[in-house]
Amino acid sequence: MDHANNEAVSTSVDEAPAATPSRLPAGPAALIGVLALAAALTVGHLAAAFLGFGASPYLAVGNAAVDLAPSWLKDFAISAFGTMDKPVLLAGMAVVMVLLAAVAGLISRRRPLPGQWFIAVFGVLGIVAVYTRPNLGQLSVIAPVLSLLTGVIVFRVLHNAALNALLDAPFEEGPRSVGRRRILFTGVAVGAFLTGGLGQWLGSRRDAEGSRAAVGPLVPAEPAPPSPADADFAKLGTPTFLTANADFYRIDTALVVPQVRAEDWSLRIHGMVEKEITYTYADIRNRPLVERVVTLCCVSNPVGGPYISTAKFLGVDLAGLLDEAGVRPGAQQLYSTSVDGFTAGTPISTVLDPGRGAMLAIGMNGEPLPVEHGFPARLVVPGLYGYVSATKWVTDLEVTTWDARQAYWIQRGWAQQAPIKTESRIDAPQGAVPAGKVRLAGIAWAQHTGIAKVEVQLDNGPWQQAMLSADVTEDAWRMWWAEFDAAPGGHKASVRATDRSGYTQTDQVADVVPDGATGWHTITFTAR
Repeated sequence: MDHANNEAVSTSVDEAPAATPSRLPAGPAALIGVLALAAALTVGHLAAAFLGFGASPYLAVGNAAVDLAPSWLKDFAISAFGTMDKPVLLAGMAVVMVLLAAVAGLISRRRPLPGQWFIAVFGVLGIVAVYTRPNLGQLSVIAPVLSLLTGVIVFRVLHNAALNALLDAPFEEGPRSVGRRRILFTGVAVGAFLTGGLGQWLGSRRDAEGSRAAVGPLVPAEPAPPSPADADFAKLGTPTFLTANADFYRIDTALVVPQVRAEDWSLRIHGMVEKEITYTYADIRNRPLVERVVTLCCVSNPVGGPYISTAKFLGVDLAGLLDEAGVRPGAQQLYSTSVDGFTAGTPISTVLDPGRGAMLAIGMNGEPLPVEHGFPARLVVPGLYGYVSATKWVTDLEVTTWDARQAYWIQRGWAQQAPIKTESRIDAPQGAVPAGKVRLAGIAWAQHTGIAKVEVQLDNGPWQQAMLSADVTEDAWRMWWAEFDAAPGGHKASVRATDRSGYTQTDQVADVVPDGATGWHTITFTAR
């Protein structure tokens, strides 16, 4: 009897099922999270191709990050990365999202639910980011909703498939388990790549560049005077008087350059006006066009910084368009809105000043506006920093009061009034130069006031007046150069400008916030 029982126990032990693994390996688990993220974002990107690219969850979250970032962080990004600040932001977002997706996978090695909740939370953030964008309609939330559902579903499918494949080889990563998982993971990765590529292709079919090319030549009825030969001292190290379109600085809040075709564009003027008017691109182009040389400067430009350029802008007088609408008494600002939702507030008195030359520009340096500089149309108001005057891809102008509307940067602590400050910069020399006669050269600007004098100081010596370039217009920069005897060794040079009002730029150093940097630009160089 005892013998029989022992045999039964032995048989039971021998036939007990083998223990099965209780969780996925770390590597495949993390990869599941990353692949679910890729699938979610690319599906959202594809949906945004039909709803507006701004509805892409990835871009919407990026735009929200730009909007919510404190001013000091934006200033740091511009100073540290320049015009690469947006690619750096998008790349940084990608790295963070991949890491978080991997975490979602790692916390779900036993079951998929924790990772699904993790993904769902970020999906909701995408929905909120899209829903709160001022330039997107309510249907745009379809893109992040599809993105959320895709992420949750793909995560669960991959998790279950990987776990089932592992159960087929419970004690080791057998070739069958690894093979099945590899095929599935590769399929999802390829599918995500193709989906994202299709979304990008469909979105780019709006073809703003093709529309720009079809505009043809823009001929001004009032061309700007030709620039004289001595308008710059480029041979001595200054910039050329006119900045090539490809070299013109670009600072804006758009993560992706808006793609607007001329045939789809319109400009609405409304608010405190006698009658609301909407203009098409053809309406503007068929008017007599005026061409003006204007230097634009970004308020984020530090002392001696690069964010200043000059071009011939072509368009129509902004005051003329507002006169047709009939500005009502009590109006204080022209509240402009870009197609991407950016807003700026310009003093209405400045815009209506007949001597100011405020423009709705459609051309730049003899050709239609480049897409990255505002095609089909942008504002150009000489003498004001761009954040209150130079709205690109402009599509709406509301005549209103300061209390009724607060523009994008005003909400973030920047000044309401933003006249460009009288400043100057040293461009040459850079690094080491031969000892003896040394020429310093650079630029000075005081838009809509004009530069009267530039002085240069070497090694705390007496100020020496520099030679100025030809005065083309008070709305453009002027070049300068000065010559000094420089003994071998290190030297320090400073520059200051005086405008036609008699004001000499201050040596008091001020940050760019809230209304532009001040101080003398100082460089060091070595004479050998």
